[in-house]
Amino acid sequence: MPISFKRENSLFKLTTKNTLYAFDIVNGALVHRYYGKKFGAVVKTHAEFEDPFLSFAPYRTEETREFSRDNQTLEYSYFGNGDFRTTSLRIKNGAGNSVTDFLYVSHKIRKGRVDIPSLPCAKADEATETLDITLRDAVSGCDLHLYYTVFYDCDVISRYASVTNKSGGDVVIEKWMSLMLDLDRSDLDIINLAGDYSFERGYPDRTPVTRGNYSIQSRRGASSHQMNPFIAVCDRKADENRGDVYGFNLVYSGSFLDEVEGSYVDEKLYNGLTRVQLGLGSENFSYRLRDGETVFCPEAVMTYSPTGLGTMSRNFHRFINKHIVPEEAKERRPVVLNSWEAFYFDIDENLMVDFAKAAADCNIDMVVMDDGWFGKRTNDEVGLGDWYENRDRFRDGLAPFVKRVKETGVKFGIWVEPEMVNPGSELFKVHPEWCVRCPDRHMSLSRSQYVLDMANPAVVEYLKESFKKTFDGVDIDYFKWDFNRHISEPGSLYLEAEDQGSMNFRFMQGVYSLFKWFRETYPNAMIETCSGGGGRYDLGMMAVSSQIWTSDETNPRHRTYIQYGSLIAYPASVMSCHVNKPRDDMKDFALKYKVAVNGVFGYEFNILNASDAVKDEIRRQIKEYRTFDTVITKGDHYRLASPYETGISAYYFQLKEDGCDKILMNAVLTDGKRIRGKKKSVKKLIVRTADAKATYRDRLSGITVTGEELKKGFDIGEFEPDGTGYDAKMWFFVKE
Repeated sequence: MPISFKRENSLFKLTTKNTLYAFDIVNGALVHRYYGKKFGAVVKTHAEFEDPFLSFAPYRTEETREFSRDNQTLEYSYFGNGDFRTTSLRIKNGAGNSVTDFLYVSHKIRKGRVDIPSLPCAKADEATETLDITLRDAVSGCDLHLYYTVFYDCDVISRYASVTNKSGGDVVIEKWMSLMLDLDRSDLDIINLAGDYSFERGYPDRTPVTRGNYSIQSRRGASSHQMNPFIAVCDRKADENRGDVYGFNLVYSGSFLDEVEGSYVDEKLYNGLTRVQLGLGSENFSYRLRDGETVFCPEAVMTYSPTGLGTMSRNFHRFINKHIVPEEAKERRPVVLNSWEAFYFDIDENLMVDFAKAAADCNIDMVVMDDGWFGKRTNDEVGLGDWYENRDRFRDGLAPFVKRVKETGVKFGIWVEPEMVNPGSELFKVHPEWCVRCPDRHMSLSRSQYVLDMANPAVVEYLKESFKKTFDGVDIDYFKWDFNRHISEPGSLYLEAEDQGSMNFRFMQGVYSLFKWFRETYPNAMIETCSGGGGRYDLGMMAVSSQIWTSDETNPRHRTYIQYGSLIAYPASVMSCHVNKPRDDMKDFALKYKVAVNGVFGYEFNILNASDAVKDEIRRQIKEYRTFDTVITKGDHYRLASPYETGISAYYFQLKEDGCDKILMNAVLTDGKRIRGKKKSVKKLIVRTADAKATYRDRLSGITVTGEELKKGFDIGEFEPDGTGYDAKMWFFVKE
């Protein structure tokens, strides 16, 4: 059983394949005791701890004076009851104060999981179990449920919560975090995946835990290009293969807050304390909870690795592939050709049919018609919100056009941006009140568009009706779902004044409900999400789509960093990567291929103008890619060299399946301009997981090597940098 409870010492244990998580009940509070290796673990309960008495540390009664919330490693923290660290949950009651004290009432151990209404969550399997703990605050009249769901094989535990108001009146949730982990140490580093537009997750940042609060957050109504919900804390000397690492993430796509707080950073007290939290936060969130109402927060996930960052990444990769992404994402992905960088808005039926013919001739699987097909959409100032085909461009409508495309032998995909509207659209003229806006305030434009109020059910219903009218009877295999601006002036003319603080949260609930409708209405169509590139590259989007457009930056000289950072937290199976227009030399085209091939692969340029040499190379690339694509989407990922330390980005994917052992290894030489500290030299790449007794053949060059040679280090030879300082090499070793 993954979850157990010992009544004699009030100890809960949650076990995964390799980890143990434990906490007990002390004076009604849940106190964290252990998170680490399962084998050889020693878990102390409260009776075995000597709680230090600290000056100024509040306690409930004289009998419990040595138990102060302020010096304990807690499971969840509430405002105003003596824990002065950052709070997990703050609720303002009818009396106007925000003090709560939720105490243990009961618990249940459930098979499977508790689903979260209106929000995505990880999918259970036959081994999944959930601990459901009920706590109650007697004064506010609220019940709090803390949920712990164990995903045994992936070494992942998810955390989420619900609040039920039984007060007889309204209460307001002022801050809410999904996960809190208190560690009795502070000799740790923090890792996050900072970035920017066209450089998402390209600035992995590592900084030590110190006294005080460290936070990353998005206030943008989206997880954003600039920050990502993933965060980790680790040993100061942890690397890819050594050291304790705790990884965390949030199954949510809106505004969020990650916090790490160090306190009592002193050898005299447990080497200090570190608190990690992920959730909705407070700056962009408050929620009026009516009497009798229950609300859930988003799900957060955590994993522990005793063997470095690599194991943490692989735990999350396996978890995402098994429990987050939709079932169709586990099938073989099509190689796509997208029209955006080929034609931008200048498309029509005959051009797209010719595009499809050229794609079929190059053995490309699918053509995606991007922006420019609907309403009066000839530029980015008009059309959004008017989801009907442009009859000037598609005279007979979409269905006959798509039939023509498919007769060429390719599948068909189409672009949408449901959450947006242009001020020049027909929709805006009829329903200006359907935009995100505050009464009497100026509405800011971004990319010539406003954001629709997805918290308003009428808006969501309009979109369903519009898309159904346009897409029913059209044989669509793929939707590309975009989101090309962030939310400013966050307000809703639909919501009451007391509910305005929950607009961003309800907005995301509306978005997820529309995704659910799309998936149910068009079950045979895959979805790729996008937000000006990778601006919503998060577990919430991964739960509703097969893959995500990683970044609008397709230049391999920058894309190398973006993909390196993305793979720290997310698997290659969700990372959509395209080759864009080649320069005059074929070496540039080869470099772009060797970078883009390490994810879900496709192209994005006008192949109608491509030379015969380029078309021949596309055919060769696709044929080669199909020999190892499942190694990328199903295999384990191992980082070998960091571009920030060595100037080389190197890693391998390994798939052991049906008696086969396949290793795809890639090394990209960068210009070295982003080196942090002293540059490290890389001459050999060590494949630790090779079979020492086996022989491997490189299917790309024909050379053979022994597994022992791979384990000791494979000599990568000399690079031949192009004019910008870049080069790339690739090997595909198959065990003989």
